Amino acid sequence: MKTLSSPAPLLDAERVLSLARDTLEVEAAAVLSLKQHLGDGFVDAVRLVLASPGRVVVMGMGKSGHIGRKMVATLASTGTPAMFVHPAEASHGDLGMIQAVDVVLAISNSGESDELNVILPMIKRLGIPLLAMTGNPASTLARHADVFLNSGVAKEACPLNLAPTASTTAQLALGDALAVALLDARGFKAEDFARSHPGGALGRKLLTHVRDVMRSGDQIPRVALAASLSELMREMSAKGLGATAVLDDAGQVCGIFTDGDLRRLVEKGVDLRSMSAAQVMHPNPQTVSVDALAVEAAELMEQRRITSVLVIDGQGQLCGALNSNDLMRAKVI
Repeated sequence: MKTLSSPAPLLDAERVLSLARDTLEVEAAAVLSLKQHLGDGFVDAVRLVLASPGRVVVMGMGKSGHIGRKMVATLASTGTPAMFVHPAEASHGDLGMIQAVDVVLAISNSGESDELNVILPMIKRLGIPLLAMTGNPASTLARHADVFLNSGVAKEACPLNLAPTASTTAQLALGDALAVALLDARGFKAEDFARSHPGGALGRKLLTHVRDVMRSGDQIPRVALAASLSELMREMSAKGLGATAVLDDAGQVCGIFTDGDLRRLVEKGVDLRSMSAAQVMHPNPQTVSVDALAVEAAELMEQRRITSVLVIDGQGQLCGALNSNDLMRAKVI
């Protein structure tokens, strides 16, 4: 037996790399081989889950249980309510967590897991539909199932052909295939995915609107058409946006003036002292709707190579302003 003080064995780099490559090849082949098992049974599995008003209750022992927990996470985040129940705990009371409206998805490569098989009669007695995922079509689990998914592989990636490797990869891929088919059948969209991932980058992009991040009220830099350049500069400095809107008497946006516009005028040697906002502004500026997604504003600014954009309401009235720093603070970009 090796102790902590034993010297590390010398590594055969070529063997290490060879085994790693073999593992990837075996597991890739295992996943691809699943295509030949797909047929009416897979369609029946999707139909069974869609018809259920309850949840998909996933069960599995050992490595299959770990894969099952990942399946639950994927299903739940893509529109199919799901939960994991440990088979051993199910025999000691947790079976009460499963309702007749649910569907049980039992996972076992051999299909002969004692902890699963002992509760199969009770699941059937309760009238709960049973969906089995196993690599053994002749197993107890497959025979009891209402629908059977074949996750069988030719061999494990383990050089001893013992440790669950290719078989668990195949289970994982087949579970993903089931989740993808279900989300498509449910009409699940990116917006729905974002609602279950509000803390992630996608959630921020699809749930954050311009109104949530824009500057509004007194924070909006604005001047009248007749404003002098000094008034315009004071407004820009006070509001710190690097730009100001230029409005007519009705409050409609006529133009915008930015730090970049000022720099270009100075470079041209223009005498700015007697000029009004109407004379120096950039007319017909880019605007974005207050109801637009913040990511749409970011895309507009990137396409037009601008750092600020004015926000208008449904009547074309100025109601906000936005720059790239606002979007970065909101983690939209």
